[in-house]
Amino acid sequence: MSLLSRLEQERGKERERTGSEKQSLIEIRQAFTSSPSSQPVDPWRELKSIIHKETIKNIQLNDVDPQEVEPIVQKVIDQYVEANGALLPRNERQRIVQEVVDEILGFGPISPLLNDDSISEIMVNGPSQVYVERHGIVELSNVTFNDDQHVQHIIEKIVAPIGRRIDESQPMVDARLPDGSRVNAIIPPLALKGPTITIRKFSRDPYRVEDLINFGTMTRDMALVLEACVKARLNIVVSGGTGSGKTTTLNVLSSFIPDHERIITIEDAAELQLDQSHLVTLETRPPNIEGKGAITIRDLVRNTLRMRPDRIIVGEVRGGEALDMLQAMNTGHDGSLTTGHANTPRDMLSRLETMVLMAGMDLPIRAIREQISSAIDLVVQQSRLRDGTRKITHITEVLGMEGDTIVTQDIYKFEQKGVDSNVHVLGGFKATGVRPRFMDTLAATGQILPDNIFVS
Repeated sequence: MSLLSRLEQERGKERERTGSEKQSLIEIRQAFTSSPSSQPVDPWRELKSIIHKETIKNIQLNDVDPQEVEPIVQKVIDQYVEANGALLPRNERQRIVQEVVDEILGFGPISPLLNDDSISEIMVNGPSQVYVERHGIVELSNVTFNDDQHVQHIIEKIVAPIGRRIDESQPMVDARLPDGSRVNAIIPPLALKGPTITIRKFSRDPYRVEDLINFGTMTRDMALVLEACVKARLNIVVSGGTGSGKTTTLNVLSSFIPDHERIITIEDAAELQLDQSHLVTLETRPPNIEGKGAITIRDLVRNTLRMRPDRIIVGEVRGGEALDMLQAMNTGHDGSLTTGHANTPRDMLSRLETMVLMAGMDLPIRAIREQISSAIDLVVQQSRLRDGTRKITHITEVLGMEGDTIVTQDIYKFEQKGVDSNVHVLGGFKATGVRPRFMDTLAATGQILPDNIFVS
């Protein structure tokens, strides 16, 4: 059956339901819109479905270039309108064309959200509930999917190109989009209300230190200190909660690494966007369908030590790999960078203790703390505040051990003084007035900072 015949058949079904031979598509749409049903109904769903299938068939038969898909869809709709005398407004026609093209070439209904630079996160809770984060504020969008199967199809479209899979035997997956955006998906039986997608978007052009200064994430003095610390090969941990901007800050810190150094990055899903030429990017691998063949971050950290790295960057430590990372930092691989989840610098050090214990090594707590205090030079604490802004709230130096306690000192802090009438956080960055012990290390590597940079 030809496309036009199938479209006419569908139109005939609509006429039978309405009892009118002359009712147009626009009238059908109005009937749907005025329906008392609480569930949103797409009056063009059947039309888009047929056009989608026919376009796919055309692509497969004629080996069509992706650039030619939109004209094909446009032509099919034009043929339908001409053959049926349908009242299809120009704006509706363009919307249908774009949605069909997004379904074929992109990621369906969320494609416009992915193309919107003002959106930093997309959260699909189900077919009819898609939230976005825009400028730090979470809001419900007007985007919807057809049903659970539609959401599942988009998930599979995301994970398939990078060799990941998602099914009942492995119902959750971490993946990435072609632009580097991070994706987490989880499906039934774990997700009780249907397939769920969470996408952390990243800027097409990686943020630079000037961007973070302009955003108010840090001051210029703080940026100068962090740049000097990276170039002087201090070991740095970026700490913070979920969505606080740790990866963005890690990316900015990594940009300070000299171009001639050999950098090896290790991540669950590759997100870092570095410009240096001597760069090796490693990514973990999940188990196969038989539950075998998994390659973990810990495996990659161990292998990296045999790859002659100048710098090791671990996207996030969350388990036993922390022990291998600390040992690397303590055995000549200085200048390493990583992130971790914690609410304060002190909490980050405590979490590292727990992670080391997860490695299965029967080590005394004091020995673990000595490893941490000698390996970590600096903790950069980042937070997402109530008004959605992201700020580096602490730059904290790790001094060493006193008895059984790791000693730290804050170099910079963000002091919050309240909120204004628009719930914008009031406060500012302040140097504590303490001269860091690492100043000698900076001077020895030629990193000279202004004398007054730590004056409060």
